[in-house]
Amino acid sequence: MTNPIHLQCKVIIGSRKGPHLLITGGVHGDEFESMVTLRRLIQTITPEKLRGRLTLVPVVNESAFWRGERTAEDNLDLARTCPGRPDGSVTERTAHAVSELIRSADYFIDLHSGGSVMRVSPMTGYVLHRDAKVLDAQRRMARAFNLPIVWGTSPDLDGRTLSIARDAGVPAMYTEWQGSGECDREGVDAEYEGCLNVLGELGMMAREAPPSRIKHVFEDDRKQSGYMQINYPAPMAGFFEPSVELEQSVKAGDPLGIVTDFLGERTETVLLTQTGIVLTLRTFNRVHEGDCLGVVIDHEIS
Repeated sequence: MTNPIHLQCKVIIGSRKGPHLLITGGVHGDEFESMVTLRRLIQTITPEKLRGRLTLVPVVNESAFWRGERTAEDNLDLARTCPGRPDGSVTERTAHAVSELIRSADYFIDLHSGGSVMRVSPMTGYVLHRDAKVLDAQRRMARAFNLPIVWGTSPDLDGRTLSIARDAGVPAMYTEWQGSGECDREGVDAEYEGCLNVLGELGMMAREAPPSRIKHVFEDDRKQSGYMQINYPAPMAGFFEPSVELEQSVKAGDPLGIVTDFLGERTETVLLTQTGIVLTLRTFNRVHEGDCLGVVIDHEIS
């Protein structure tokens, strides 16, 4: 089947002229906070409150959602498949559709979480765009969203929604909030308030900036920074038991966790190579060799 993908979205046209902000959720089918957040925005934002245009897509990757998994039946990661193809597999067609929508926007927010196997410390992120004007807008958006960690990373990772925005010169940011297959209501509240904060920052609605919740701001332009899935790969298949917690301060040489076989006869300890803060941690205990076990943001990066 190569029928075009039509993303289910809500477009709210403000009573006064202004920019076009696109907010997406459900790029991965098992990341649920974003979906509820966007439905709440649909239910509460009216044209009278808004300047410009707001496009809201609660579930970009519908095929993955109905599977209850990160990816659709072709097993392609939508966040590595952009810009996709209009005549490709279901994920490639979805990537094509969302890429077209991103290019039409003036600003872009992509809401994520750790899905069913990971948990991520609440954070906002953006690429270190080489255009100073775009980068400044992204920094303002990420800080306005007001989650505890702000992380700027390499601008050279392709295949992503943010790389489509990067190439189109559209200021863009993403968020992460917890995960482990749950829909955390605190996360929904935080993402909802964060989206309103960015609308206020962009002058699209009246919104007083709240007190800052930001604890850490990191910018890391090293190659592949921001590519979470390649960090701390499991040395063997088996059962993973973490030795750390999210947002814990750690140092190089500390154990991240251990992987054991069924009988506990073979055990591999995974040691940290960085001193910093635990950003992401695997919570689904079964691992295959090479699976990401965690992410640490290096304290030496500022």
